[in-house]
Amino acid sequence: MRGLAWTLAVLIVLLQYPLWLGKGSWLRVWELEREIEAQKAANQALETRNIQLAAEARDLHSGYDALDERARFELGMVRGNEVFFHVMESGIAPPTEVKRP
Repeated sequence: MRGLAWTLAVLIVLLQYPLWLGKGSWLRVWELEREIEAQKAANQALETRNIQLAAEARDLHSGYDALDERARFELGMVRGNEVFFHVMESGIAPPTEVKRP
């Protein structure tokens, strides 16, 4: 009778192995669920960024204010009737620059 109990116990353990440690095990399912949640968070961040970029693109297509602002701050451009002054904050300041088109 003792041998039968051990045999059944070994069979139960062998049947449980694929469930807990095999290719499609619960541990693998839990790991994949964590990866899915991390990917969803990354996708949400990217979708937020895409929405911001789409709004910026719409703004650039709709009017000249956004283009003017970008030209000024990113490219350092000035209009034809304006004078550009470059002010240095630290150390000894060089003479003020004047750019005329």
